[in-house]
Amino acid sequence: MTGQTWFHVQSLKVFYERVEALKGISIEMESGAIVALIGANGAGKSTTLRAISGLIGVASGGIFFEEKKIDGLSPQEIVRAGIAHVPEGRRVFPYMTVRENLMLGAFRRKDRKGIQADLEEVFEHFPILRERRSQAAGSLSGGEQQMLAIGRALMSNPRLLLLDEPSLGLAPLMVKEVGRIILDINQREVGIILVEQNARMALRLAHVGYVLETGSITLQGKTSELIDNEHVRKAYLGG
Repeated sequence: MTGQTWFHVQSLKVFYERVEALKGISIEMESGAIVALIGANGAGKSTTLRAISGLIGVASGGIFFEEKKIDGLSPQEIVRAGIAHVPEGRRVFPYMTVRENLMLGAFRRKDRKGIQADLEEVFEHFPILRERRSQAAGSLSGGEQQMLAIGRALMSNPRLLLLDEPSLGLAPLMVKEVGRIILDINQREVGIILVEQNARMALRLAHVGYVLETGSITLQGKTSELIDNEHVRKAYLGG
């Protein structure tokens, strides 16, 4: 990490019709960091990721990546800028093969050698995907589909990866494996914003955490400090 702000959300407000979903939140992130967003259902975590990736409009405030303002860009332009989003629920293309799903992640790229190198790197991250590259994605287990969704995002060669509930619905052993994968990706100089209902996992993996409650940030800081915070322990870590 550089110690300098590399990505930041500034006083961001988002509405769903007349309901204020985000109430002026601000988030800062250093290059190479993992940032965790924790909070209850409906707190605004997924809305934050959708706003960053251009899937929903911003009412006011700004989103800045590598010193460039990106709110107002299309989702495709944001992917080209170096941000990839893995939404909740995996959302693979079930009738396409594993390899075809992965190649869709690189559909805007022209560098064939780079694409092939990144495909090999994805297979290094997820050896099971190499074994099953010719299978229909819909035939994979839930954990394998989550790996595929993350791998597809990595094929866009992102510098910032947005992960929305990557452990949702997975068996405990697979949750542990997803955690290892997140750390492995981060060690390759990819910054990560991690939204997780599993707050203990998120705070264990991340460097910095933000607690979202009904569209506002109520706590923020180093994850080591948040883990020791009485409110966080009672509300999100089971006491």
